Amino acid sequence: MRVPGIYLAAILLSAVGIALLDRRWRLAAWQAPGRTALAVGVGTVFFLLWDAVGIATGVFVKGDSPLLLGIDLAPHLPLEEPVFLAFLCYLALVAWAGAARMLERRRTDAAAPRPEAGR
Repeated sequence: MRVPGIYLAAILLSAVGIALLDRRWRLAAWQAPGRTALAVGVGTVFFLLWDAVGIATGVFVKGDSPLLLGIDLAPHLPLEEPVFLAFLCYLALVAWAGAARMLERRRTDAAAPRPEAGR
C-alpha cells in the first residue's frame, strides 16, 4: 500500500501531541517561547550539518520508501528530515523540562516538614 506523506503526517501529529503536553504543563514553548525556538532551531541546524557530513561521506543515504512525499531538498535529504529533526529537538527539550520539573518536585517534597505520626 503506497501512502505518500504518511511519515510526514505522523511526525506532525506527534509534534501536535507533544505541543499539547507542553501547553498543559508549560514545559518549553509555553514557558519560554523564544528560548525554545532558539534551542530547536540551533539543534535542527546542528543535526542538518551532521546529516550533510554523513551524506557527503556516503554514510547516510536515502532509502526508498513509499511513505515519503518524494520531495528532496538535496541529494539523500528528503523533505521529512528537517521536520523530523526539529521534532526530535522539541521532544528532547520537553522531555528534559518535564524530568527536571519532576526531580525538583521530588526534592521539594522531600525537604518539606512532615507531620508526626500518631498525634
